[in-house]
Amino acid sequence: MDAFLYILLAIGLDLVVGDPRWLPHPVRAIGRLCEGSEKMTRALFANLYLAGLMTVLVVLSTTGFIVYLLLQVASSLSPMVGAGIAVVMLSTTIATRDLLRHSKAVYRQLQPPVSLVRARQAVARIVGRDTQDLTEPGITRACVETVAENMVDGVTAPLFFAMISSFVAPLVDLPPLHCSVIGAFIYKAINTMDSMIGYKNEKYLLFGRVAAKLDDVANFLPARLSGLCVIIAAFFLKLDYREAARIFLRDRLHHASPNSGHTEAATAGALGLRVGGASSYFGRIVDKPFIGDGLRDPVPGDIAKANSLMVTGSLIFIVLLAGLLFWGSV
Repeated sequence: MDAFLYILLAIGLDLVVGDPRWLPHPVRAIGRLCEGSEKMTRALFANLYLAGLMTVLVVLSTTGFIVYLLLQVASSLSPMVGAGIAVVMLSTTIATRDLLRHSKAVYRQLQPPVSLVRARQAVARIVGRDTQDLTEPGITRACVETVAENMVDGVTAPLFFAMISSFVAPLVDLPPLHCSVIGAFIYKAINTMDSMIGYKNEKYLLFGRVAAKLDDVANFLPARLSGLCVIIAAFFLKLDYREAARIFLRDRLHHASPNSGHTEAATAGALGLRVGGASSYFGRIVDKPFIGDGLRDPVPGDIAKANSLMVTGSLIFIVLLAGLLFWGSV
């Protein structure tokens, strides 16, 4: 259970400190590694699928090796320094505080006196759609969607891989904490590659196919478990957990991604909202399936409720993982 205690410390560090802007973030380094690998493999391989596959292998192996090397160097200084560096590194793979900070910034701009201009600017920092013409309900809906979706990418999935990776420690002769950090960073590398090259356009349809499919596989279990945790969270928060369960079962696959719809559906049901639908991306309207029944128009308070669902659902997810870790150590 030592690995779990260190993971709890990393969660606490993220909640207290988050990702300071002055500190270079590892995900940006992974992004630059992905860009460099893409240039190299495109130059070396005419087959775009093969080039994309090699990019994935280069990014994953390089990320894993660098993290391993940093942990080994830190541990060679002293066990305490090694554990401290590992906890700090692990905390950078979690984005709870940043997700809350950005969504609360949107919420504040929607309080009287409402500033739609500033609210649009705030929500643009966390969504990929065009925001310049969004109304107040549109801004709220976009913010709720991204909080629900990023619960998986930014919180539960990194924790899932941190916890699961600790099980392989006896097989690779590494401390469980080191395995947790490496596992979480491997996940972040997969997720970063998907966000950079996993597009279904002419440039990346073949090149990014492996990255996109790998991200789908990596998020398969965390997304579904997270959706269930949101339903349980709705019960504890006295929201409509029955509707959350109904919409989850009905609409969780109404999304272009096989994983993103699970937490969105549970959240939409719990709040009585409808998300999805037509949105503008780079000036082009994209029609997405609706999720939820839209019993009412979104209001700014739904952002606070979505945050509560995300945080409470994540805590429930952690408790479930702790039970799994305890069961695996027996």
